[in-house]
Amino acid sequence: TFGPSHSLRHSVEHINGSLRRPEQFGKMVHIAMQIKANLENVTNLRPTGFDFRWYLKLKCMSCGEIPDHWIYLCLAERSPIKGSRGEANLVTKCKLCSRENSIDIIESSISSYNNEDMPRFKTLLVFDCRGVEPCDYSPRRGFAADGHESNTKFDDIDLEEKEWVDYDERAQTAVGIYEFEHKFMKA
Repeated sequence: TFGPSHSLRHSVEHINGSLRRPEQFGKMVHIAMQIKANLENVTNLRPTGFDFRWYLKLKCMSCGEIPDHWIYLCLAERSPIKGSRGEANLVTKCKLCSRENSIDIIESSISSYNNEDMPRFKTLLVFDCRGVEPCDYSPRRGFAADGHESNTKFDDIDLEEKEWVDYDERAQTAVGIYEFEHKFMKA
C-alpha cells in the first residue's frame, strides 16, 4: 500500500551520508569566504578589478562530486541560467549527475583585509550558490595592498604560494603577507 511513509521515503534522497530533500538542491545558499593572514607593514589587502579571478573547487550538492580541477569566476563574466531569466558569474554542469548549477559573486560583499583584522578570519566576499558550494580556494595574481605607514601602492600581488614579499622604498622597510589561510561558512 502507498501510505504517508511511502511518499516521504521517495521525497528524500541519501546524499553522502546526509538526508536532503530534492528541492534543496537548487536552493539559493550564501557562502562567505573568509581569509586571515599575517600582514607585515602593509594593510588593505584586496582583490582588484572587475576581472579578478576567483579560483575555486566546487562541490555538487546533488551528487557530492568534487572535480579535481580549479574553475574560476569573475564579475566581468556572466552566463544565462537555463530555464530562468537570470544570469550568474558561473553556470556549470556536473559531469557526474548532469545537473546544471550556478554560483554568483555578491559584488557589494567584496571587502579588504587590514592590519586591525589580524589575527582573526574576516569575510572577503560572499557567493550566491545554487546547487554547488565552494570547498577550496586557490589565491593567484591580482591582489593589491598599501604600505601601512607610507601608503605606497603594491599592485598585482601574487598569493599562489600563500605568501608575498617586497620592499617599500618610501618607508625603507620590508613588506610581506604570510600564512594566508581561507575558510568557507554559511553567510
